[in-house]
Parts: sequence; structure tokens; C-alpha cells
Amino acid sequence: MRGISLCLLILTFLALGAESNTPRLSRYRCSNSNTTSTSFKADRDLVLHSLSSNSKTQTGYSNTSSGAVYGSILCRGDLNPDACEECVVNATEMAVRLCHGSEWAILWFDQCMLRYSDHNFFSSMEREPSLDEYNKEPVVGPEQFMAVLEKTMGQLVNKLGAKYSRVKKYVTKDVKINAKQTLYTMAQCTPDINKTGCMNCLETADHKLQTIDKEKIGGRVLLPSCFVRFEIYEFYGINSKGTKEFSTTVVLVIAAAVAFMMTCLMGCLLMQRKGRKAKDHIEEDPIVGTGISELHALQFPLCSIEAATNSFSSNNKLGEGGFGPVYKGKLPCGSEIAAKRLSQASGQGVQEFENEIELVAKLQHRNLVRLLGFSLEREETILIYEYVPKGSLDHSLFDPKISGILDWSRRYKITVGVARGLLYLHEDSRLRIIHRDLKASNILLDAEMNAKISDFGMARIFGADQIEASTNRIVGTYGYMSPEYIMFGHFSTKSDVFSFGVLVLEIITGKKNSGFHPQNFDEGLLGYVWKHWSEGIPLKLVDPALGNSYSANEVIRCIHIGLLCVQDDPDDRPTVDSVIRMLNSESTSLPLPQRPSFFFPSRKHKQPLPNSNLEQATENEALHTELVPR
Repeated sequence: MRGISLCLLILTFLALGAESNTPRLSRYRCSNSNTTSTSFKADRDLVLHSLSSNSKTQTGYSNTSSGAVYGSILCRGDLNPDACEECVVNATEMAVRLCHGSEWAILWFDQCMLRYSDHNFFSSMEREPSLDEYNKEPVVGPEQFMAVLEKTMGQLVNKLGAKYSRVKKYVTKDVKINAKQTLYTMAQCTPDINKTGCMNCLETADHKLQTIDKEKIGGRVLLPSCFVRFEIYEFYGINSKGTKEFSTTVVLVIAAAVAFMMTCLMGCLLMQRKGRKAKDHIEEDPIVGTGISELHALQFPLCSIEAATNSFSSNNKLGEGGFGPVYKGKLPCGSEIAAKRLSQASGQGVQEFENEIELVAKLQHRNLVRLLGFSLEREETILIYEYVPKGSLDHSLFDPKISGILDWSRRYKITVGVARGLLYLHEDSRLRIIHRDLKASNILLDAEMNAKISDFGMARIFGADQIEASTNRIVGTYGYMSPEYIMFGHFSTKSDVFSFGVLVLEIITGKKNSGFHPQNFDEGLLGYVWKHWSEGIPLKLVDPALGNSYSANEVIRCIHIGLLCVQDDPDDRPTVDSVIRMLNSESTSLPLPQRPSFFFPSRKHKQPLPNSNLEQATENEALHTELVPR
């Protein structure tokens, strides 16, 4: 594992080095007010096109206007024209996407700044809106470092004032802090403001830089008219002296290094596989995925998610699950999103996060929730989904105040929808996927009450001919897990079928399986259903919220299907394909169900299973349960 970790670390370093010249959006601001004026948007588009077309300049600055729209670009002073052009072209494209109808916008990148507005800001020194960013790592010897920083920044501002006649209004300065460390600093103003405006702007930026977040090894403050930055590595000059030949050489070196490291990695993996075979316990098959590195197109800037959710305001909070809180948001283009933010206290982590991205990005089906993207910045781990307005099924199903909105036709539609989503996962997608955590809280409902399966953090991919797999790490939610999974760690498509069966019985009864404990009855929901079924009174199971407005034949058939799905022996359970045929055709004959094992004790009798260390799920089923055999 150490060898693999080292290989991956070096590969990551090389990948970051190879992409270091790609423009990275730091943050952006859009006006709260949007315009519907087609003429404004046409003028805005003309301004952005002009800025993009004329970005390859020696000065790194350009401004233009069209009608009532004004725009400008400023590239970092050390950039060559090619690098400047690349950043600006990227910025103009993102401005339209992120600030679709906004009356003004400003986007800060590592290498350039783009701005447009419905008022004339040319030659005006402006301090707002502003951005401050700091490296999270604290400095060693903070008193000495801050003293050097304060002195150097003062000298830097004075140096720019003394050389303000230059075309590019920027200066850099590097100073030795000690024998091992050097401080690198930069300051720059937009060339359209005068010297006095530039000095005032830089003084504001410098004051913020040294007071907002002290004693960090790097930081910057960006204002519309100027910026200042410091680091303990040389961040400037990289793009000012590069040539095509140099870039080619770098690419070849990186390619050779990556090829070498891949060889090392394969060797590490082969050695690890041999070591695994020698072990006597069962290991879970790892997911086979593309890796986050190949999904850059899905990555959202954190600032865009913060803006969409009003900085994760509690007013926008939709709920909270095992992963963490979920927030509603609205992108500038008008699209509504649900942002699932990993909680530090969550039992899940990066592995489940990457698992979900790699899986859901490859899946497209009307009964699966659609992943729009993700964000990995500033220690934040966020998944961005389409917003599903009716929330999770458990919220509507188990709340007696609102469960009436789920009439029988809707419940039947949800049941069929979940089955179709499962069939896609098991048979129809290009991957065979076992969900492993199917439950009411992981079924979302859209405006038309279509069911959408969500939360793929625990899912696993099977090979084309693979039937089942085993694990020594049992994950899922107590009450929905099949007997063979709990007792032996075996899981398959039939494990999901079992969970589906429990879900069907919950939908019919309106009773939550994990918290089900009728008075003087300790055999859980399955025992409760079986008792009524075997006594010939299945309709007494029906949720009272349904009243009498349901089809007795459909309800009885669904109870029958649910009981078939929760049989002890996986071979006795139907496939999802068979379930859908049973649901869609009353003429399809159903086999008699066998009595299920009642291994779900009531809350007062819940005890860990023999030879296991059980971490109980919470009452709201928000957390995942793990059983680790001793």
C-alpha cells in the first residue's frame, strides 16, 4: 500500500504540473438583478466577443463597449500574449454560462480578470466587489514572516508608483526570509486608472491582505482595479519566457515520467494482488471506475456553488443524510440544483464520494437522479444534482400529515419507477451495478412524482458474467439488508431485490421498517405483513391515509410481489425483470411466497448479531450501518 500511495502521489504531482497552465477560476460575482432585455444580451455578447478576439495584446489589457454594456480584461503582467489569450477566451465563455442574464459580472482567474457591466467603469478606481484567498497552511516563525511581508509589500507598492509610466502596471519582488525560504510578491493595477487611484487601490488591498487572515504561507486580495499576492514559491514569470519548443520538451518529459510511474503502479498492484491471494479472509471487490481525473468537465468552481446556495444558508437546507446536509441552489442561468455537502462528521468519505461521481456520471435513466457535477476545493467535498422538488419518498410516506398526497396511483407509479431504475442498473446499462443501499430516503420524487434512485456511494460494479461478490465490510441500512449479506457478506442483484421488497411493503403500509414495532409484536414489518397475509386479511395492511381509494387487486398483487422479494433464499427471489412483468400484467401467475425469517427485532430488542460488531443506524435512517466480522 505504501508503494501504491507513493506512485499515486507522484502521478498526482505530475498531473498537476501538466495542468498548471490551465486557467483556474478563483471566484466570480454576478449581479442579483437579471435582465430579460435581448438588446442588452446582444450587446454583452458583442463586448465579450470583442474582448476575446483582441486579447492577444502586448499590454495584457483591453476594454470595449457596445450600446449600454462596458467590458474589460486584464491579464497578469508576467503573462505572454498566448497565455493571456487562452485565459480570456476561457473567461468569456464562462461569463455567459455562469452569469447568464446578469447586468454586471466580474470573474477572477489565476491569470486574468474579466469584467462587464451596464455602467461605464472605465478609468474609475473601484474597490468592490473584492476577493481574498489564503493558503490554509500556517507559516513557521510567524512574527519574522509577517514583518518581512509587511515591509516587502510596502516596498512593492512604492516600486509600482515609481515606475507607473510603464505600459504594464505591475511589479514583482522576491526577498529571502531565511536560508531556506524566499517570499515572492506581486502587485498590479488596471492601466486605465491614474497613479493616485492605483496607489489608493493597492493600499486597500495590502491592508486587507495582512489583516483578514494572518500568518499563512500564501494569499491574495483581488479588487476590480488592482490586486496583490504573495507566495513562498515563484508563481510569476512561468508563462513569460516559455516557447513552443520548451512546452514540447515539458510534455515529453512528463509523458515519459507518467509512463514510468504507470509501470511502477502496475507492479505495485500486481504485488498487492499476489499478497491478497495469500490472505484467508474475504475482501470486497473494488469498484472499477474512470477516476475523478477524467471527469474535469463535471467540476464546478466552489464559488459558483456558494453563490447558488447563498453560502450554504440554513434557509436553503433541504435535509441531511449520511453523507451530510443537502442545500437547494439556483445557478445564474436559472437552473435549480441540490448540493450535497460532505460533513466532517459523516461516516462516508472520499472513497464513497469518488464512487458516486464515477458511477452516476456514466448512468442516464429517467428513474435515476441526474448528477450535474462536483466540487473539490478548499477542503469542501460537494456533489451537485438536479433539483428534485418533491424531496425524498420517506418524507412524504412516513409523515402522517402529508402522506395523503401519495394516493394509490402515485404509490404504484413510484413502485414501478423504482423497479425500472433497478432493472437499468442490473441489466440495461453498460455496467452491472448493485446499489446496496436502496431505501425510501434514497428515492427522490420529481414534480410529476416520478421516482428517481439516488445515493450511489455504496454501489458496486459487477463484471458482465459476475453473479455475486463477497465483502468483510457490510454497508447499508439496517432493515433493508438481505440475510445472506448480513450473515455472510454475500451480495448480488438479489440483495437489491430484497431491499426493493422491503420498500414495496413500506409503500403499501405507510410504516417504516427500521422503526416498526407494533404493540406486543416483535417481528418487524416483515412479520407483521406475513401474519396478515397468512391469515387472509392482507387489505388490513393498507395505509389508512389511502382511505378506500385503491385497487384491491393491485394492492394484494404488490404485497404478494413484496413477499416474494424478501424470501430468505436469493434463488427464490424474482429478478427485477420478472418483478416488472408481474407488476405490469395481472395475467402473470405468481408463485406462493415462503415465510420470511423475522430477523429484524423491534427497537427494544435490537442487539448486535453474533460474531459481529454492529453500529446501529439512527432512527431517521440517516447513517449507514456497518457490520465488521471479528
